[in-house]
Amino acid sequence: MRDKVRGGVTLAELLPDAQRGGYAVPAFSARYLACVRPVVEAAVAERSPFVVEISQRELAWFDLTPEAFRDEVERVVTDLRVDLPFGLHLDHTWTSELITAAMDAGFTSVMIDASAEPLEENIARTRDVAREAHRRGVSVEAELGRLTTTDRMETEGGPESYTDPDEAGRFVAESGCDALAVSVGTAHGVYPAAGPTIDFDRLAAIRAAVAATPIVLHGGSGLPADLVARAVGMPGGGISKMNIATDLEQALLAGMSGLERMTSAELDALDADLRARGLAAVRDVAVDKIHLLHAAGRARR
Repeated sequence: MRDKVRGGVTLAELLPDAQRGGYAVPAFSARYLACVRPVVEAAVAERSPFVVEISQRELAWFDLTPEAFRDEVERVVTDLRVDLPFGLHLDHTWTSELITAAMDAGFTSVMIDASAEPLEENIARTRDVAREAHRRGVSVEAELGRLTTTDRMETEGGPESYTDPDEAGRFVAESGCDALAVSVGTAHGVYPAAGPTIDFDRLAAIRAAVAATPIVLHGGSGLPADLVARAVGMPGGGISKMNIATDLEQALLAGMSGLERMTSAELDALDADLRARGLAAVRDVAVDKIHLLHAAGRARR
């Protein structure tokens, strides 16, 4: 078991400041190892707290391990002499073995996603992970409600899959999670032309139900600025962390003349000038997201 990534902090340390300060911490799903540097460079340039994360599916898609991802994050933050608060997070994960592996590798927070299970099972599984994670000084994000993908929004993403505020209050009280990802209308992936909606009445009811527990919004790629501003600036603290993945990968591939998804190693093997154009586009998107979340200039050490 390795020490936590050098300089990294937990969500329990990062998110309360955001909740009190009326901003949200950008959580960049870098996916490819080469994309870690541009998102960190963006945060350094804008003096923003940040999270670098990767999910169980992304580890498989891009042929990576928690250890390799942690090593790249530590290399970049050391090379750039990062003096900002940041976290290294394992996003959507369903297996306890991978969660343990990430904690062993030095991740500062992990997400147990048991949202497909009945409420009692979701609480129980989250509580088990939280007990072990807290023993190790690692924070836990969990999900209540079902967040679908954008290509299934019409068939699987209706209000019946949204987070129930009454259940949310019970969930955070009994599970011990440090942050709660909610389903209020967003989705993973590329939104259709009609775009997403957010059920703000539901989000406000969830905030009231979970008291001080930070709320996380997944599916942040492609969200209109007015929806994000309203979700971040809700009375009592709106969303405190927003995940950004698809926009980063789309910028990378578009910047390299529209190449298709590849493994992390395949990206590293591309022509250096071609790769540099893609990574510059990733950096630009990361800067935009930092400003969208009102996180620029919020870093404190």
